[in-house]
Amino acid sequence: MNVAEIKTNDIANGEGVRTSLFVSGCRHHCPDCFNYMAWDFEYGNPFTEETVNYIFDSVKPTWIAGLSLLGGEPFEPENQPILLDFIKRFKKEFPLKTIWCYSGFTIEEITGKKESRAYTDISTEMLKLIDVLVDGKFIKEQKNISLKFRGSENQRVIDVKKTIESNKIVLYLD
Repeated sequence: MNVAEIKTNDIANGEGVRTSLFVSGCRHHCPDCFNYMAWDFEYGNPFTEETVNYIFDSVKPTWIAGLSLLGGEPFEPENQPILLDFIKRFKKEFPLKTIWCYSGFTIEEITGKKESRAYTDISTEMLKLIDVLVDGKFIKEQKNISLKFRGSENQRVIDVKKTIESNKIVLYLD
């Protein structure tokens, strides 16, 4: 897996101040994507132990709320194994910090309720470690710059833990 970008002290991609990891690789190719250069799986730099250490060091201060995963596409099958191991380590080291994830896939596609390449033998395990999922492709015809934490009206900001517990979609922002 390659890393397109890492933003520390990010206030745009989730609640509070966060570190945002933008992974490379995305097959959605949404028109007007703000991060089209990260569509290429080879874009950026390899995800290494040094990358992990850099991210972990950046989230250590108590005023950092957590980690955000973006892309590219975190739920592309090629990215899932590395991200699963990474977020397991993150949760172990920082159990009180949250993980937000932005995906062009819907939660139904990630969990296999709708057919999708995102649904793998580990996608649900990965999802269980995420606190908030912003799901759905960016649709330029539904672009709305007044929305909080999302770019188009079809996208949902989902409380993953409550959704799993209740077996129905629970929005984080309602």
